Amino acid sequence: MKKIALLLLIISSSVFAQDSNKAKTLLKDVSLKVKSYDNIKIDFKYVLDNVAENVKQETRGDVTMQGENYRLNILGITRIFNGSTLYSISPEDEEITVSNEDGSDENSVTPSKMLSFYEDGYTYKMDILQNVRGRKIQYVKLIPIDTNSEIKHILLGIDTETKHIYNLIEIGENGTKTTLTVNSFKTNEPLSKSLFTFDENKYKDYYINKLD
Repeated sequence: MKKIALLLLIISSSVFAQDSNKAKTLLKDVSLKVKSYDNIKIDFKYVLDNVAENVKQETRGDVTMQGENYRLNILGITRIFNGSTLYSISPEDEEITVSNEDGSDENSVTPSKMLSFYEDGYTYKMDILQNVRGRKIQYVKLIPIDTNSEIKHILLGIDTETKHIYNLIEIGENGTKTTLTVNSFKTNEPLSKSLFTFDENKYKDYYINKLD
C-alpha cells in the first residue's frame, strides 16, 4: 500500500509539474507578444461584484500604452502617466491630482503592468478551456505567493490563436469578484506626440492638488 501511495504521489507531482510548465509557456508567449508591439490600445468593460455587500458596478473604459507611459479613461476621469508623474484629471470636480506613481508597490496593477503583472509573485496552472463566440480561450489560474495577499486567485483568459489577453477575473479574499474584459485590442496605432503629455494651459480653471 505504501508503494502504491508513493507511486500515486510521484504521478500526481509529475502531472502538476507538466501542467505548471504548460501554463508558464503560454504566459511567456503572451508576454513576448505584448512586448513586440510599439503601442497597445484597449477598450474594455470592467465589472465589480460583491454579493455579500450587495454591490455591483459596471463601467467601460479605454487605455493606450506605450512602454511605461499610458493614458487611461475610466469613470469620467483621465489618467496620464509619462513614466514618472501621474496626472489624474476630473472634469466633474475641476480638479487635477499630481503624484509620483510608486512602481515599487508590487500589489498595484497599473495599466502599464496590466499585461505583464503575472510575471512575478504568482504560481500558476492551467484551468478550463472555453469557446467564446468561436474563439478558444484558455484560462490560467494564478495564485499569489504572498500568503497575506488580499487576492485569493486570478483567472487569466488567453486567446490561444492571437496570444492576447481576453479577460481577467480576480477573486478577493473578501468575496469580491472583479472582471476586466477586452472588447477591442489594437496595436501599433499612429499616436499623437502629446498623448502622454499633460498641458496645464488646458486646465487653467482647475484646482491642482500636488501630492508628495
